[in-house]
Amino acid sequence: MPWTRRHLLTLEELSRAEIDQIHAAARVFKRTLQPGGARVPVLAGRTIVNLFLEPSTRTRLAFDMAAKRLGADVIPFDAASSSTTKGETLRDTAENIQALQADMIVIRHAAAGSPLYLSRILDIPVINAGDGAHEHPTQGLLDTFTMIEHLGDLRGRKVVILGDILFSRVARSNIHALTKLGAAVTLVGPSTLVPDSFTALGVKVSHDLRGALADAEVVMLLRIQHERQAAGHFPSLGEYTSMFGLNKARASWLNPRAIIMHPGPINRGVEIDSELADGERSVILEQVTNGIAVRMAVLFLCAGGRPEQLPT
Repeated sequence: MPWTRRHLLTLEELSRAEIDQIHAAARVFKRTLQPGGARVPVLAGRTIVNLFLEPSTRTRLAFDMAAKRLGADVIPFDAASSSTTKGETLRDTAENIQALQADMIVIRHAAAGSPLYLSRILDIPVINAGDGAHEHPTQGLLDTFTMIEHLGDLRGRKVVILGDILFSRVARSNIHALTKLGAAVTLVGPSTLVPDSFTALGVKVSHDLRGALADAEVVMLLRIQHERQAAGHFPSLGEYTSMFGLNKARASWLNPRAIIMHPGPINRGVEIDSELADGERSVILEQVTNGIAVRMAVLFLCAGGRPEQLPT
């Protein structure tokens, strides 16, 4: 089916067919990332502004690299030296960026709903690179893309997401994507961070780490989102690690073929020990590479790219 969306705001609103379409384009673009792969200048002459108003490493750099590999001009937005420090509103900032002839905005913002807000007032595509604790759609897309590379069809596959679910936009995007793709998802962590209300999204909730890990084919670790918590949701990081941190002993509870994932940034020794993060079952750096291909696909499709423009 033809891609019809101008914006990528949330995975909750995407159909399985649309997720599959993004993944299919990402598979094509990933081949161009191999040594000797050619750039695909399908967005030559376009200008993309990375409007990042929250800190970012992987997401910002991956969007930058994705746009450049598609031939677009990329303008990074430095919030610290911008007029936002003088009180300029998000609306005025975005409308001025559009008036400066930008063709697309990629936005990361602490306020949930900010990409949706911009999509309603701007005439150019808006891509959500993370909005508060709401969603991080391209992360959910690259995570599921990585799982499919290792497991194939995700229908019936058992995925555990472990950690701070309550405040995680990554968790929400993964839940939406995984359930649409037919995976069986279990959320694990302390009850204060993994409330039973998440079962309304079609997933299981467990506070029994050993039981959840026993038949998992994927375990995704999430860091504690201190910046979004108004108050402590557990006594200390040490206590969290002692109960839910993934270490060598707890990894022995896993299926030997299970893969270990993390969207980053990693707090080594808290949610996961270094030997596991760097071990042979870890696909964490594969996620980072796949983030370029997935974001190439998203930028291409939302800019009006057509299937015949994809490299063969």
